[in-house]
Amino acid sequence: MDETFINHMKEVNKQFGPERHAAIPLYEDPTRYPVDQLVELALLDRRITECRSFDERAVLISRFSELRRSIRLKDNAPERIYLWPEGKMPQSTNYIDNSDFRYAHDPDFKPYMLEMLLPDDAEAIGALVLIAGGEHGAGTINECYQVGMEFNERGYQCFILHNRPNMMPWNGYECGADTARAIRYIRRNAAKYRIDPNHIAAAGFSNGGLTVEYCIRYYSGKQTVADHFPGYVPDELDEFGGSPDLQICVYGPRFKGDEFDYTNVVYPPSFFAVGREDKGAMANLFPVFCQLTERGIPVEVHTFSGHPHGYAGWKIMDGKGNPNFDLWVPLADHFMRDAYKK
Repeated sequence: MDETFINHMKEVNKQFGPERHAAIPLYEDPTRYPVDQLVELALLDRRITECRSFDERAVLISRFSELRRSIRLKDNAPERIYLWPEGKMPQSTNYIDNSDFRYAHDPDFKPYMLEMLLPDDAEAIGALVLIAGGEHGAGTINECYQVGMEFNERGYQCFILHNRPNMMPWNGYECGADTARAIRYIRRNAAKYRIDPNHIAAAGFSNGGLTVEYCIRYYSGKQTVADHFPGYVPDELDEFGGSPDLQICVYGPRFKGDEFDYTNVVYPPSFFAVGREDKGAMANLFPVFCQLTERGIPVEVHTFSGHPHGYAGWKIMDGKGNPNFDLWVPLADHFMRDAYKK
């Protein structure tokens, strides 16, 4: 990575880190706060990050702080659904300090979901768990909230998942366990959500795509949480399957060269969408595609000309989005409907 850019980001974090960190809980609760204000805050965040002038950045940070402090919960805001009872969350990462704002979430972070549900009289095709890329944060607004609205319109009960992001600083076992826990919760409550318990898909974006596959890798088939966390005591949710019935991976295939042991894995039908200007994701995609097709796993792949990494659901940010890349949404809808017919 360019050293000039690294030094710039260190300077930005030193000046802006505390304010950005304070905004994370707002970004990650787009169903609970006025989303237009969250969009305004996120766009201002981007301007601050890109700003090269210390003095100009200070002015923008002052505006950011004023807006952040003015945002209030909506009346009758929906509740978070916390995934783990107190003291039960399985963990192996020794993470105790975030005083330098290195990570978006502090050591006491508790994984949770937000519901984006259909009207009570609407027929549901299935459930879709949405996981933003990176450390979630502002990406939740476009990759989860906007995309969730689009799949709501197509007949899916949607859920925004805030798991422990892998490598930031947690690992694949932990982020996968959170994802499996969310799926178990939805599957146990299938009647409440008016869905077939075998119609639960997970859509991950970038790092969120890796998260979905970690869930499949470590918690599909007969694998259990206790297999990876000795001493874990199962509860009633562990009686339900924790792996998705379908995988939607948007610019997030596993890294090229990452060894994957399929021995104990039940890999679901998978849909991939990648921009052709996203060179890293394109390179990652080919070996995954070959491995899955060699094993007879249904796979659908779409690549989109002129599109870089990221920007799913960007319409909520700029009012336009990308008419080409955004076709992944109806294509994924068709993929899920077709899979559920069989």
